[in-house]
Amino acid sequence: MKQSRILITLICALSCALLTGCKKNNAGGVWDDDTTTGNYKGNAGSLWGRSESSEEDFFGPNNEDFIGLKDEDLRSQLADGAIPQPKNSPGEPGSGIPGIDSFHSPMGGEAAIFKSVYFNTDDHILRGKDYTAVVERIAEYLTSHPNVYLFISGHCDERGPEAYNLSLGARRANYIRSLLVQKGVDPERLHTVSYGKERPVDLGHSADSWSKNRRGEFRIYQK
Repeated sequence: MKQSRILITLICALSCALLTGCKKNNAGGVWDDDTTTGNYKGNAGSLWGRSESSEEDFFGPNNEDFIGLKDEDLRSQLADGAIPQPKNSPGEPGSGIPGIDSFHSPMGGEAAIFKSVYFNTDDHILRGKDYTAVVERIAEYLTSHPNVYLFISGHCDERGPEAYNLSLGARRANYIRSLLVQKGVDPERLHTVSYGKERPVDLGHSADSWSKNRRGEFRIYQK
């Protein structure tokens, strides 16, 4: 009987110690797996956003952002391998090319050629025939105007973290550049920049607004 009472006392003491330890962990701000998962699920909509259309549904990566595009990342896009970036960056001493601020938006007849092109959600490939036709016209113009330099900027909609969108914008801009090089344009005249989601043309929060912001734009400079 005496041994039974001792055993019960030890079990009670051990149970209290375990309960006390759990309280300290929660009080100290340490989240267990279930709490963390529940917290993430509860906030997923506000973090990533969802459109009204099933074609627009998009959730970003769970644990880490995408890494910025490098030349070798283009190898999966083009059969002839990656296309190196220009040797000289605009604005660098000795490059003979001014910085991006000296490039301007096309005007007049040029504006009809250098139209913006648009992308699907989380995609860097141009899917519409109208957009590939725009690239065709730009390539024709550049090959017939050898003194014109081009800046291609990649843009994204508001969903997803900043680093993710900067990478996606880079992929979009470099994909357009790759198409132009394939069509005979000198790669040394083609420069790219990604603004991610920082320069929307439509400040709305709908699927229609997002579709207008997922774009590639063009600025030109004549040497």
